[in-house]
Amino acid sequence: MEEGTEKVRLENARLRVSKLKGFYTHLTVYLVINIALVLLKLIGNSYYGETFMGPLWHFSTFATWVFWGIGLFFHGLKVFSSGSVLVKNWEQRQIKKYMETDKNETEKLG
Repeated sequence: MEEGTEKVRLENARLRVSKLKGFYTHLTVYLVINIALVLLKLIGNSYYGETFMGPLWHFSTFATWVFWGIGLFFHGLKVFSSGSVLVKNWEQRQIKKYMETDKNETEKLG
C-alpha cells in the first residue's frame, strides 16, 4: 500500500509542477508581448512626431495589460490556491465516488 501512496504523491507533485510551469509560461508571454506592444507604440509615436505623453498613454495602449492581466490574475489564483480546503474536500469526494462506481461495476461483471 505504501508504494501506491508514493506513486499517487509523485503524480500529484508532477501535476502541481506542470500547473506551475504553465503559469510561469503564461506570465512570460504576457510580459514579452505587452512590452513589445508598448515599444512598438513608442516607435510609432516617434515616427509620426507625436509627443511621448500624447496618445501613448491612451487606454487602448494598455488594454491588453489590463484585460489579459485579469486573466493572468485568475490563472495565478487557480494555480497557487489549489491547496485550499474546499478544493481538497471536493477532490476527495470525487475520488471516493469514482472508486465506488468502479467497484460496483467490477462486482456486477464478476
